Parts: sequence; C-alpha cells; structure tokens
Amino acid sequence: MHYSAAAPYVWGPAFEGDAGSMLSSDQCIIKGQHFFVKGLIEIPVLGSAEVFSWGVWVSLSRDNFGRALERWETPGREGEPPYFGWLSTELPIYSPDTVNLRTRVHTRPVGERPYVELEPTDHPLAVEQRTGITRDRVHEIAAAVRRLP
Repeated sequence: MHYSAAAPYVWGPAFEGDAGSMLSSDQCIIKGQHFFVKGLIEIPVLGSAEVFSWGVWVSLSRDNFGRALERWETPGREGEPPYFGWLSTELPIYSPDTVNLRTRVHTRPVGERPYVELEPTDHPLAVEQRTGITRDRVHEIAAAVRRLP
C-alpha cells in the first residue's frame, strides 16, 4: 500500500560527497541551491478505510525549506500554512510525466511525513488523489512497480 522514491529525480552519484549537497531520508539539498523534502501523496482506496501512498520528493524554495527545517522537530508545526512546491519524483507508471506537477506540502505533527496535495488538474495522478482508486488499481500499480528496473 506504499511505494517510495529514495531521492529526488535529479539526485545522482556526482552529488555524494559534494560539500553543498546532502541526502537524508527526509530532506535533500543539491549544491546549496535546490531544496527538497519527502512527503506522501495519499490516495483513498475505494470501499475501504485504507490509503495507498506514494513517498515522493517535492522541491521547495530556499525560504520555505529553511522555515520547514527550523520547525522540523517543533511540536505544533502542523499549524504551518502549506508550502508551494514542485513534484520532483518521476512515477513512470503515469503519463504524462509526474515531474514538476504543482503541489502544496502540508506539514504534519513531528514524526509524520508531510502530506503532498497535488494541484487539482486532469493529470491521472491528481485525479486518483481526488477520486480514489480501486483495489484492482492497487494491484495494477504493484505489478507495474515490480517490473521497474
């Protein structure tokens, strides 16, 4: 019921060891100029209380990343207004591409990944987030993800 990307699509081995770059399980900085947080796109599974989720990376502005980082361990951080961001994870089972879809990143209580809300467009991923998916679609996604390199 959950699949996750290890890094933003732009991360590569060339950034490992770079003084201005870092990758953790929750945050990423590339060359001190590009800033990312990891969050969840949650999709309701129709006819159940379950939720399917994609663990994705979202780019934030320097200011919003700094603000999120300052409050990362602060109780009550979920009161923060959402941050605008660009989806920075390629989910190859969707067409067109998911990279650079507009998002709003909603901070949750300490210890919980942010909720990533996609702009309500006609992109298939955004439609699924708004309308939900069937259990058969969950199986389709699982089969497609297993076939990925």
